[in-house]
Amino acid sequence: MEKELGASPSAAHGQVTEAWARIRGRLREEVGEVEYRSWLRQMTLSAIDGEEAVILLPTRFLRDWVRSHYGDRLRSLWTAENLGVRRVDIRVAPELRAPEPETALADGLAGAAPVARPQQATLALAEPLSSPPRAENRAESRNDWAAPLDPRFTFDSFVVGKPNEFAHACARRVAEKPASPGFNPLFLYGGVGLGKTHLMHAIAWAISFNGQRNVAYMSAEKFMYRFIAALRAQSTMEFKESLRSVDVLMIDDLQFLIGKDNTQEEFFHTFNALVDAGKQIVVSADKSPSDLSGLEDRLRTRLGCGMVADIHATTYELRISILQAKAQGAEVEVPPRVLEFLAHKITSNVRELEGALNRLIAHANLFGRPITLESAQEVLHDILRAHDRRVTIEEIQRKVAEHYNIRLTDMSSARRARNVARPRQVAMYLAKQLTSRSLPEIGRRFGNRDHTTVMHAVSRVAELMQSDSTFAEDVELLRRMLEN
Repeated sequence: MEKELGASPSAAHGQVTEAWARIRGRLREEVGEVEYRSWLRQMTLSAIDGEEAVILLPTRFLRDWVRSHYGDRLRSLWTAENLGVRRVDIRVAPELRAPEPETALADGLAGAAPVARPQQATLALAEPLSSPPRAENRAESRNDWAAPLDPRFTFDSFVVGKPNEFAHACARRVAEKPASPGFNPLFLYGGVGLGKTHLMHAIAWAISFNGQRNVAYMSAEKFMYRFIAALRAQSTMEFKESLRSVDVLMIDDLQFLIGKDNTQEEFFHTFNALVDAGKQIVVSADKSPSDLSGLEDRLRTRLGCGMVADIHATTYELRISILQAKAQGAEVEVPPRVLEFLAHKITSNVRELEGALNRLIAHANLFGRPITLESAQEVLHDILRAHDRRVTIEEIQRKVAEHYNIRLTDMSSARRARNVARPRQVAMYLAKQLTSRSLPEIGRRFGNRDHTTVMHAVSRVAELMQSDSTFAEDVELLRRMLEN
């Protein structure tokens, strides 16, 4: 061992190189490629100072995150390498510039100070062992008022389905070619938890990673607060210059600016200045520009002059795909029956759907119990109770009447024309399937008809669904409309 500690400088450099490569490789295997690239790829080994390894990161945000989430693991991995390292110090190096990791592992040690005994000496690295800092870090240092990006929200982790495929395609196009004609601005809209923010973060990650562009992402609320702070500090010119210096400006939840006339005016001028300079703007809201009443007409018109893409409510198929993708990275097995159960029960938004699955996985990990349908119902009882919507016979009658374009009074009338009788039978069938009402009670709601009439209607509709696929699809569509 004494011989190894007194090795030549090149041998010492080689030991550190190999150890750091193994540590990075272990971390990549443990956390997965997406998380590794988001948080750990930019780590730089700066020096071995006695019993301490000094690791650099380009921002305070990354430093704090890596220190709290991976600090202990880094220390244990270094200790396992048996290089005399017992502590890991993670620091910030804002101006960090480094080559790719493959070349850095060799080039970074060239000319470094020799190591006589790692426990006592300092191994200073001429070039940090890391990969090129991403553009988002350069943007963060230039725009410290912009919000950080969530590393989970990338294009790789976005599950595409019919409700969001157009919005996803538009987002991809902007990420690949910012400020393309017809795509500036890009306006994404849809309900809560359907993926607008995910797509915006994915665009920012892709643009920052692939180019030298300065990206600023923030909520409309933060835009307003920054503007107000600039007014109070009499630094509006500095605020304007900061905004106009970005290459890509992304504003989330624009509906927050409704009723804030001064902030709207500032955003309008910023919008014009950036678009005129060939810079990209991406905006999200809960409604389309034409439906955002309360926005100035000139701003609403400008927002609608680019590409407007909506994200529809999720389908069952998309919810299943999202749950399957999420469950793949879980430490416990999630049975398909449980995923199907969640996809049927939680239909409001993706955020709540993923939250329910996360709760199940956490419960299973904490208590060491397998996930079953019964445990899912027990753990998620509060969420499921909120989503157990009770369908009424009146609601069924109204929805069926609208669907078949008949009058609501026809549901309880004595008319026997086919174009009235068939929808009435469908409504009776759905009342039997979706409510807990008895046959006599259902009959009374349909013009005091006998329960045998309801039985005949239910039987007849079931037969037609077996023989006529178009009719079956029609009834199934009505069922989904009523359940959701």
